[in-house]
Amino acid sequence: MAYLPFLCFLFFIIISQAKAGDTVSCDNKRGNYTANSTYDNNLKTLISSFYSHKEINYGFYNFSYGQDPNKVYAIGMCSGDLKPNECLTYLNSSFADLREQCPNQKEAIVWGGSLTLWYSNRSIFRIVETDPTEGYVSSATASNVDKYNDALNKLMTNLKDKAASGDSRRKYDADSVYEPVNLATIYGTVQCVADLSSQQCNDCLDVAIKEIATCCNGTLGRQTFKPSCRLRYETYNFYNATIELDSVATPPSQSTNNTSSGHNKTHTVIAIAVPSVFVVLVVIFICFCLRVRKPEHIFEANIEEYEDDEEDELIVVESLQYSFDTILVATNHFSNSNKIGHGGFGDVYRGKLSNGQMIAVKRLSIDSSQGDKEFKNEVTLVAKLQHRNLVRLLGFSLEGRERLLIYEFIVNKSLDYFIFDPTKKALLNWGKRYEIIKGIARGLLYLHEDSRLRIIHRDLKASNILLNIEMNPKIADFGMAKLFVLDQTQGNTNRIVGTYGYMAPEYAMHGQFSVKSDVFSFGVLVLEIISGHKNSSNICVGNDVEYLLSYAWKSWKEGRATNIIDPLLKNISQNEIMRCLHIGLLCLQEEVEDRPTMASVALMLNSHSITLSIPSKPAYFYGSETRSLQNMQISDGNPDGSKSHESINEASITDPYPR
Repeated sequence: MAYLPFLCFLFFIIISQAKAGDTVSCDNKRGNYTANSTYDNNLKTLISSFYSHKEINYGFYNFSYGQDPNKVYAIGMCSGDLKPNECLTYLNSSFADLREQCPNQKEAIVWGGSLTLWYSNRSIFRIVETDPTEGYVSSATASNVDKYNDALNKLMTNLKDKAASGDSRRKYDADSVYEPVNLATIYGTVQCVADLSSQQCNDCLDVAIKEIATCCNGTLGRQTFKPSCRLRYETYNFYNATIELDSVATPPSQSTNNTSSGHNKTHTVIAIAVPSVFVVLVVIFICFCLRVRKPEHIFEANIEEYEDDEEDELIVVESLQYSFDTILVATNHFSNSNKIGHGGFGDVYRGKLSNGQMIAVKRLSIDSSQGDKEFKNEVTLVAKLQHRNLVRLLGFSLEGRERLLIYEFIVNKSLDYFIFDPTKKALLNWGKRYEIIKGIARGLLYLHEDSRLRIIHRDLKASNILLNIEMNPKIADFGMAKLFVLDQTQGNTNRIVGTYGYMAPEYAMHGQFSVKSDVFSFGVLVLEIISGHKNSSNICVGNDVEYLLSYAWKSWKEGRATNIIDPLLKNISQNEIMRCLHIGLLCLQEEVEDRPTMASVALMLNSHSITLSIPSKPAYFYGSETRSLQNMQISDGNPDGSKSHESINEASITDPYPR
């Protein structure tokens, strides 16, 4: 038995290196697709959407995207000892490997050391499939095969029973058994696709366990990969401690279809596994303090349609609360040297926690008349929003009159810091700008359609787009956000807030807002990113002065659209830039119903095969019909039905720094 440690070590090295070439199965019977086809784009969009589901902390994803015949179904499953961020990283890496080895097959599977990724053009949810089968076998065998097999069978049977009893989040178990005759400890894991029933999981693992007797009698190590289940055993410990899940049962799986209307728009997302969202709710005295002087309206519109108090008031979890003293130390007593910005409701400071983590702290002004309201708004909304293109709220502090919001620290400041600077914008080549545009679109799509709540941002602008170290965009500042019930399409307000140049006309003039208000702001951002000009800057055209929106429209209509492109981008990806400009103009149309939804925008950006409609003249068109936004009047309905008028200069206008 002295040779066993060496052989086991050698086998471990072989298995651990398999990540560079994970086991894959490319199914040519299900049909093929071509690069950049609708199926290809649906597939990439679906896999990337895993990142938007930050509420999933148990390593199982099963979603679909698109419409037949190009609908894609995917299952991503990680072992129970992998942390959520590790799971997503491994799934993303394995997806890239899978596309290299199965470049055009509509159905394919990759089995990594700790994951399974399976996609197809047919429904693969809640079905048992035991073929194809792949795996690895150790060449070493036990000296007493019968005793070893007896111990192994008992271990596998126990693991199977425990895994099958898991809920729809996870069906996984790991354990070990000591076999004294061979002086060996056998370590094993089994796992089923989590949306299977207990009986289906048992059936799949039964097949895999029975195969051990025919293929691997007495072998000291084995991995079996099947589409619906997998198992592994070794004589060394190859797994980590299982990450515990809360004991609350997950609600039954549901399918959700979100299909957008309009020009060439398809956006269908089916959520099969509804994740557990239960966490311990505590800190009663905080809720009491916030309700002592409760504003008349928290979200200003339609919040009464939520009868559940969880949607109607600040709900916080213990892990989000920081003491004021902790933040005081982290920011060096809010020293000026740590001040990194100023917003409409307070200053922003850089800080460093005792564990070395960098944070950004938004300190709401004590004398701000809107401080309590905006604090409630932002904490309530942002704490529930988790997406890679949204700035993450780490926590809050609420002591006395102090209101602090603690965010992840974003290294590279905001988009306007780069895109409008003659020198710094050279750091943003077209590839980076295109990814920024697509990232903002993904973040807005999550807010509008894919999050548990429907959120209207209302203050989307270049200074509220932060860039991380890889220059990936993160939408910031939800102090002006609006909450919609899921079937609500628009709302009205008597208080106009936002920033000149980014406001949709129906909002600026009539207080009407909807998801299309954010779409308009997104269109302005697209033009700014392409041109490198602020929407409010003057563009000299001969003896005339134009504003960005009208200049872009005129240039596009007259066939001179390349004039709007930043000179740094000339002769680079012209077709792609022109398509983005076209999409931006579609977002800027004056009539609300003519603007696309963000679901449609995301599809347009990810698929060049979708034909774009012809945009009409944008709102705030400056020409012979010049209308200055600053001179327009806002018309709002009073409760009694009469009309009141106020200048837009009286609206709450935010400062150029992100908050």
